[in-house]
Amino acid sequence: MFAVELAFHGDLSHFLPRDIRAERCVRRELSEKTAVKDVIEACGVPHPEVDLIAAVTSAAAEKRAADFSWQVQEPAPADVLASAPRLQERHWTRFVADGHLGKLARNLRLLGLDTIYERDADDRRLLEIIIADERALLTRDRRLLMHSVVRHGYCPRSSDAEEETAEVLARFSLREDKTTLVPYSRCVRCNGRLDAVEKEEVLGPLAAEPLTLRYYHTFRRCAGCGQIYWPGTHFEKLTTRVSRLLGG
Repeated sequence: MFAVELAFHGDLSHFLPRDIRAERCVRRELSEKTAVKDVIEACGVPHPEVDLIAAVTSAAAEKRAADFSWQVQEPAPADVLASAPRLQERHWTRFVADGHLGKLARNLRLLGLDTIYERDADDRRLLEIIIADERALLTRDRRLLMHSVVRHGYCPRSSDAEEETAEVLARFSLREDKTTLVPYSRCVRCNGRLDAVEKEEVLGPLAAEPLTLRYYHTFRRCAGCGQIYWPGTHFEKLTTRVSRLLGG
């Protein structure tokens, strides 16, 4: 039996029990050599949230960088901390959101980000999508985020959709990605790409909306579900919302 103490930095204390969040430290008693990934997740912190592990053992007085497979009872690795590669991707553009994050998924699609969302998708379905499409998982389900097949993911801290969106943009370094962040380029309903179409092509589908056809001349159609979009009376509010999501 031996003891190990873990200190969680940044906002990782969000995952710790409330009574020790302020201390940020957790002490664990281990009976055998154990991968540091398992020790971290036993504290409630999903591995996709951990970007750097600094290990200190009696065999190494200074901090050394470790990866998730490092066995806690072994001497710390020889990597110099300052030059150690990070454990998480800094930039990612493809996502799948679980059924509780519908508003977040809609916001990400509004900004042009490829985001799969199926309201009734269970854990198995979400993992299938991750494996098939190499997507980052967005979920508040810590146990799901800890699944071994999840390589990239994020647990939103806020329960407000706009704040959640800001968190995702910051976590995956997307705010300055002008090639990926293209508002109004995806269907907020199905995630399909929006293509510009001539007015003549929407006369039939919009036959029941004569005022729309009279006053608007610019249209886009979803390549997936066929939904038609135009800059109607709601567009000014939508533009303000996009501006807020992008931080002004």
